[in-house]
Amino acid sequence: MSFASLNKRFLFKFLSLFSVVRGYNILFIIIAQFISSIYILSDNNSINEVIFDINIWLIIFSSAFSISAGYIINNVFDSEKDLINRPLKTILEKQISGKTKLTVYVFLNIVTLILSFIVSLKALIFFSIYIFSIIIYSVKISKYPFIGNIFSVLLAITPFFAIILYYKNYSSEIFSHALFLFLIVLIREVIKDLENFVGDFTLNYFTIPVKYGEKISKFYITFCSALVLIVSSLILTSYEISYMKYFYFFSYFFITIFNYYLWKSHSKEKFQLLHNSLKFLIFLGLFSIILHDI
Repeated sequence: MSFASLNKRFLFKFLSLFSVVRGYNILFIIIAQFISSIYILSDNNSINEVIFDINIWLIIFSSAFSISAGYIINNVFDSEKDLINRPLKTILEKQISGKTKLTVYVFLNIVTLILSFIVSLKALIFFSIYIFSIIIYSVKISKYPFIGNIFSVLLAITPFFAIILYYKNYSSEIFSHALFLFLIVLIREVIKDLENFVGDFTLNYFTIPVKYGEKISKFYITFCSALVLIVSSLILTSYEISYMKYFYFFSYFFITIFNYYLWKSHSKEKFQLLHNSLKFLIFLGLFSIILHDI
């Protein structure tokens, strides 16, 4: 086999693994935890104190590795569904064998436990429970409506609580921002279920759209959207968040327009567009954190 062929094969396998662990999401989570640590979670610590705190980096990378492992196990259990909903992506991911995925999964979890143990015994227990929760979700809970979505969202935001526990910052403002994020990600999960209806229906995943239909799903999203507006109002009136307030003002406008288009959407392509728009809002929210103390 030529050197060029080996390089091409390696590139395909790398891209396959990158897709399986959703490398772009992992990078986003690393940046999100780092920015949150500096501007909100560390409270009175200086930027230098956060940057040069080895424990924070160990927690961030423990989060990254455990989430990556979670994506792998989720990929294994959802492969049939993904082949229907995202055939091209799934074909790329099949460049990595099931055995290799399992090996990488075990390796990432071992590294997570080692890094967290270096931080503290509490961190080790935290990430051990987190890893176990991901397994329970992938094997059982993901197939059920409401609880599956809520559990998925809790798993998505749990790594941030590792940093909250480390800094012992339990202010109501932190939990208000967390509630806002929880609701946005919950809406995104239900939109994703609408987008993936065909695969979920075919393989008996009892998601909200499959069990209750599109209309009930949209009412649920609209209800969650109303809660987003309420939480945004509470944050704006209760806390001094400097120029970050403009993000929450924008979220009013965004959620209103989002729900208008939600009720006009009926196709996979339209739901995918709504899904991507929520990703944009989350991305914007991340970088608005920098404005918190200006």
